[in-house]
Amino acid sequence: MADPPAGARALPIRAVLFDLDGTLADTAPDLAAALNRVRGDRGLAPLPYATLRPHASHGARGLVGAGFGVAPGDDGFPLLRDAFLAHYEAALCVESTLFDDVAALLAEIEARGLAWGIVTNKAARFTRPLLAMLPPLARAGTVVSGDTTPHAKPHPAPLLHAARELGVAPERCLYVGDAERDIAAGVAAGMPAIVAGYGYLDVHEAPARWPAVGIIDRPAALLDWLPPRG
Repeated sequence: MADPPAGARALPIRAVLFDLDGTLADTAPDLAAALNRVRGDRGLAPLPYATLRPHASHGARGLVGAGFGVAPGDDGFPLLRDAFLAHYEAALCVESTLFDDVAALLAEIEARGLAWGIVTNKAARFTRPLLAMLPPLARAGTVVSGDTTPHAKPHPAPLLHAARELGVAPERCLYVGDAERDIAAGVAAGMPAIVAGYGYLDVHEAPARWPAVGIIDRPAALLDWLPPRG
């Protein structure tokens, strides 16, 4: 095995928690397609995928904002959000796939005797069907959606809920995500956090400044941060 990259070290953890969109699953193609269907319904031309991809981790708020320049609280946002979600639910997993090496990564995590789960801000009505269509993710020891607890990330409540379900102390859990709110949630929950640098980061973001213990450029690189087998 190649030497781990500089800075990588085995953390004393017993469980790994993952964000979903932009961390385990590349869902941006279907999210962008749903947004462009809303635009098409209104006689607008589709936006380039490259324009929409960085907003995929921010769900309806991010994509509707990118597509129409409106934010929650603005007139017209609820209608556009509901239209976007309806289109997305109707074509949830057409082009969505796991990122390269995710299936092998999860199998190795299990082989090392570690628990793992998913903590996402995606609502359960989308999360559960999507995981069923991406079979390796259905093995998650816990799945916490955006509406599982009264608060969503960056609040620590979803991560703490996941740790309780796995029976692992928060400080023995590692959280991996591609958005600043993921890292903030991990820190607030008392968990070390790692940035999925291959995810939906915008060019204007500076993940090196986030309070994470490290950044990985591909899913398999996470193994350098985990306790070895045996």
